[in-house]
Amino acid sequence: MVNLQVGAFVGIIIGLILLGAVLGFFISRYVFKRQLQKNPPINENMIRAMFMQMGRKPSESQIRAVMNSMKKNQ
Repeated sequence: MVNLQVGAFVGIIIGLILLGAVLGFFISRYVFKRQLQKNPPINENMIRAMFMQMGRKPSESQIRAVMNSMKKNQ
């Protein structure tokens, strides 16, 4: 009888660990999607606005260079 109780205990522990992993995956995916909606990654329009705020008119080559350097450093 004792072996059955230990086996059931171990089975419950393993089940809870698997359940926690699955729930953790879905919760982290939800949080990640929500963060991307609130804070979208930087795009070319944002770089243009940043240059304009600094008082400069950016050329397309400057914008591409900034985008490439950002992609390279991720």
